Amino acid sequence: MPDLSAFPITTRWPAQHPNRLQLYSAPTPNGVKVSIMLEEIGLPYEPHFVEIGKNESWTPEFLSLNPNGKIPAIIDPNGPDSAPLALFESGAILLYLAEKTGKLLPAKATERYQTIQWVFFQMGGVGPMFGQLGYFHKFAGREIEDKRPLERYRAESKRLLGVLETRLNGREWIMGADYSIADISLLGWVRNLVGFYEARELVDFDSLRHVPAWLERGLARPAVQRGLTIPNRPA
Repeated sequence: MPDLSAFPITTRWPAQHPNRLQLYSAPTPNGVKVSIMLEEIGLPYEPHFVEIGKNESWTPEFLSLNPNGKIPAIIDPNGPDSAPLALFESGAILLYLAEKTGKLLPAKATERYQTIQWVFFQMGGVGPMFGQLGYFHKFAGREIEDKRPLERYRAESKRLLGVLETRLNGREWIMGADYSIADISLLGWVRNLVGFYEARELVDFDSLRHVPAWLERGLARPAVQRGLTIPNRPA
């Protein structure tokens, strides 16, 4: 049985199944990337709900695993070289899990790096821009009288959707016929933009053809439906 006692985070979120991968997360656009991935690949794991609204990601226990104080993070008790591996950053976790299992990432080098570039596109562009649009459109930023920040993030979010629209023209998934970590990285963010952030009309989402159809296909996947609700908030 793996010993996870060296990881302080397990004192706050104890592992009931220390032989399984431990997920510390919440069902946010970044968090669900990993829960969806884990559901897709079928790797046994134990989810732990981190209440970000109560700043649990800034507790000493969580910061011992991710000094950046953001979800998601994992501990894989069966990491490389038969030693536990602690990992944070959702994109890095997606790549690790894909390489660990040989799933949802092409083996051929050219296609592999093309897939990775779309994950980076999400990490560097879609996530930050959509998140800022949500802040200025729905949350505290909407009270700011100067609407230039809102317009900046609206225009950039709309542009990024246009990039996706072009990419998906003639393709079922980001990489063509094969669903991959590129799709997983993006699904939660596009869903959040038009749903939770209530920005559907703001970015003219319904003027697009390929992105909405791709989103519908992705959200219909059983593993995606499960992953979007994990970890569950404790009763």
